Amino acid sequence: MLIIKNGHIHDAVRPEAYTADILLQDGKIAAIGEHLAVPSGCETLDAAGLDVWPGFVDAHTHIGLDGYGIGYEGRDYNEMNDICCPQLRAIDGINPLDPTLKSAREAGVTTVCTGPGSANVLGGTFTAIKTVGSCVDDMIVKAEVAMKCAFGENPKRCYQNKCDSTRMSTAAILRRALFEARDYMARKEAAGGDMTKMPKFDMKLEALIPVLEKKIPLKAHAHQANDILTALRIAREFGVDITLEHVTEGHLIADKLAQAHVPLAVGPTLTHATKFELQNKTWQTPGVLAKAGCDVSIITDNSVIPQQYLPLCAGMAVKAGMDSFDALRAITINAARHAGVADRVGSLEVGKDADVVVTDGCPFEVFHTVKAVFIDSDRVL
Repeated sequence: MLIIKNGHIHDAVRPEAYTADILLQDGKIAAIGEHLAVPSGCETLDAAGLDVWPGFVDAHTHIGLDGYGIGYEGRDYNEMNDICCPQLRAIDGINPLDPTLKSAREAGVTTVCTGPGSANVLGGTFTAIKTVGSCVDDMIVKAEVAMKCAFGENPKRCYQNKCDSTRMSTAAILRRALFEARDYMARKEAAGGDMTKMPKFDMKLEALIPVLEKKIPLKAHAHQANDILTALRIAREFGVDITLEHVTEGHLIADKLAQAHVPLAVGPTLTHATKFELQNKTWQTPGVLAKAGCDVSIITDNSVIPQQYLPLCAGMAVKAGMDSFDALRAITINAARHAGVADRVGSLEVGKDADVVVTDGCPFEVFHTVKAVFIDSDRVL
């Protein structure tokens, strides 16, 4: 049990910060209020003059799958033998001892949504984990968050001499998989449990059933405006949920995205435009989308941007015109909602996981120092 006293609290719920105490107990936030009584035997952290934030959340990374300092031979985030592999699961490839997880938590990033890359039209399921632990099973917040799919240059580049060299092919491959999964699911239901009438087991199609049942969304890699709109079109055709990832040209179609009412993860922006579809990349994108009424997260796409620079990315968006409270929400509650874990993390509220960051200034600024980080009540810095 620990109580953080007299901190300047930024809870990601109220736009204005306030001074109060936070009681952490049994991995949860037990109480928030002014002048809380200190329970017997409770450890105290005096945060007078310091800022207190929710643990930061990144809605789109490849942390633990694309390890630090290991070269190509150690990367586990792209399966290069099959353009359509929805049966893959991030939890089977994550290395919890990857040093980038330590860098993340020491910078206040306490929850990440991590999973397959964008080489494949369907790449497998993302997972949400805490950034501390030695066994991935103990780190999981939500085992299967979303089903990764990808549009644009990456599938075309990786499979151009095999099966995919145009955006039309990419869309057709995704549609075919969803059509086949829908038919497979209908045949299973029609069998009524009679094993003699059941279709032959297909691991790929089984993996897509939660998408069709709207238990998890498609998580669509899309940079260009036309790819973004194709992703939305296919989601409408099949009546499935979707989140949009990267959204590099989102500011060019902000009105369409505001009408779509889907979560948007913007980034990575702290990089060079390394391919044609990134030519319109700008730090203004998250602010433009937030002002249009969209639900915006800011992401690192780690290892594209080192995980510890997530708060700095929010600061860069503020510098480009984004409201500072919108930027805070973009790396806390919006990101948690994007990943489907907002019931547990993303804001400082009673009953949520005790993931708390204490700093001596705004984490958006280069010169702040992280003084303490708590994950599930345990101090990890």
